[in-house]
Amino acid sequence: MTAAARPDYAGLVSRTVAYVMDVLLVAVVASGGIAVLVVVATVAGPSAQDVAKAAASAYVFFLPVVLALYCAMFWLFAGRTPGMAVLGLRVVRADGKPLRWFSASVRAVLLACFPLGALWLLVDRRHQALHDKVARTVVIRAVRPSSRLDDARVRTGPEPA
Repeated sequence: MTAAARPDYAGLVSRTVAYVMDVLLVAVVASGGIAVLVVVATVAGPSAQDVAKAAASAYVFFLPVVLALYCAMFWLFAGRTPGMAVLGLRVVRADGKPLRWFSASVRAVLLACFPLGALWLLVDRRHQALHDKVARTVVIRAVRPSSRLDDARVRTGPEPA
């Protein structure tokens, strides 16, 4: 890529806010599912209550798996998670092309199991975290706020006097 076409890499704050939004979304949905299971088990009887208790206990261990699946699917099909979409971020391969399933899966598993690896982006010139380095991906700003305004002016023409 040339210097003029250099992408705007996302930094620590925007990536962390997007990650927290996604984790909260997954946790709320998973907690709701467990709550529904517990209510249904209460009505169903003692054997169903044992299953519900086991599911509630396993919740903490399965949450990273659910988060990894959530991230991988969104990155693969949309190029971003809902949290990233709110902040205008997108995950692409280092060459600028969309992710493939292997890169999305590796990146998701590493991020879900080792979120502290994200701190590597503080010292990397392209703001790549550990999971980005391994999966050969970068997180970019999909649309720059100032360019949105410029694009709107170009499409609509100059402002009337």
